Parts: sequence; C-alpha cells; structure tokens
Amino acid sequence: MLRQAASSGQPCAPVRNLIGCNDIDAAYAVQRLNNDHQIKQGRRLVGSKIGLTSPAVQKQLGVDQPDFGRLFADMALCDGEEIAAGRLIQPKVEAEIVLVLEQDLPHEKHTLADLIRATAYLLPAIEVVDSRIADWDISLADTIADNASCGLFVLGNRPVRLKDVDLLGCGMVLERAGEPVSVGAGAACLGNPLRAALWLADTLAQRGDALRAGDIILTGALGPMVAASAGEVFTARIEGVGQVSARFAQAAGGAQ
Repeated sequence: MLRQAASSGQPCAPVRNLIGCNDIDAAYAVQRLNNDHQIKQGRRLVGSKIGLTSPAVQKQLGVDQPDFGRLFADMALCDGEEIAAGRLIQPKVEAEIVLVLEQDLPHEKHTLADLIRATAYLLPAIEVVDSRIADWDISLADTIADNASCGLFVLGNRPVRLKDVDLLGCGMVLERAGEPVSVGAGAACLGNPLRAALWLADTLAQRGDALRAGDIILTGALGPMVAASAGEVFTARIEGVGQVSARFAQAAGGAQ
C-alpha cells in the first residue's frame, strides 16, 4: 500500500490496523522491507533522519521516544533548488540541523564524546516531510512504517564546525516569502540535537544498522512544521549554523 501510494501519488488509508497500532517492531519491519525494495531498485542510502523529537508531538501521538527513517541520495536537494510540482503528495517543511559523520558509530551505547569525535561538520537543512497516508492521519505505527514520513531534504552549502555552535541555545526562524512562520531553538529538538543523534546512533546499532562515516543525520525539527504549497519559498535561518532555502515550483498552468 505504501509503495503504491508513493509511486502513484495517491495517498492510502492508515496502515496501523494491519500491523498493530502499538507494534513498533512490526512497523520498523515494514519500513525495512520497503527500504530494501528501494535499494534493490538502485537507490542509495546516505543516512538517517530522526522524527518525533518535539515533546508536544510525542504527547499528541502518545509516545515517549523519537523514531527514525532512512535517507536516500535522490531525496537530497541543494540550497534553493526547485522542487518539482507533483513530486510530493502533501508536503510540510521544518528547519533542522544536520550532522555529517567522518567516523563510524558502531556501538550499542555511545557517549557524547564518541559523537563529537565522529562529527565532521554541521549544515543547516530544511526537511520536506511527506506522508503516504491520506490527510496525515497517522499514528506512531503509521509514520514508522512510512519511513518516518520522509520526503526530501534541502542542505545548506556552508559547513560549520561543531565547536563553533551553541546547539542548545541557537535560535531558528523559518520564513515563507520573508514572513516568519515557525520559530524555535536547539533545545526544542529533544533538549539538544546531539541528544537526538545519540539516540539514533544507539538505536540503529541495536537494530543492526550502525551509522557510518559519510552518513547524513537530520537531527529533528527546531520548531513547528508548516504545510507547503506550489510556488512558495521557505528560508530557514539558524543562529551560528547558517541559512538554507526550499523553493516549490509553480503547479502546472501557474495555479497554486
């Protein structure tokens, strides 16, 4: 169902009743099966994303932990690159900090020092989330099975060093056509983006998919996500990290 929704552009009904509303392992099994299928089709894994890092969203879905999805190379866009009309089903945008690794993180329990040592640099990013589930009617099981609602991600192009950024206190503003539509800070991402990345490193290693050198980590939203429409331009500005823009093409015929 999820694969057909992705290929057809027509969202499907929720899948939670098919896999168990509270069965996280079953949901991740569906995610893995679909991702393995994509790899066999020639797509290349380049990293992972962390979702549900906001306490408010966790409360909404009745969970007490984040989730993760896997990133493919064809999901990555450059700063300001146009997102083709119809490429996504029901996109929303959120500003995030990306870690790019230069060392593996293979252990089932990592320290903060392990993570700092393994991080090559940071980038600002806009994650464009998408759901194959109609009307975003999702539970935890739905979003995990749906690869944590992955869509695309737009990377900034000016890397910065971890030691030069206050990840806890850095402010973020996400603008649409110059008007602020979402604000936040590093602390909004599970208390600290590094804490979120540590959770991911440990969880993936425990599930047999350790983070590797070169991997991209989308650490989680710094503020509320915002629905996106054709023709809109969003710019995220993250203190100490930089800025990045996502540009949505006009719909066919110029309609939005």
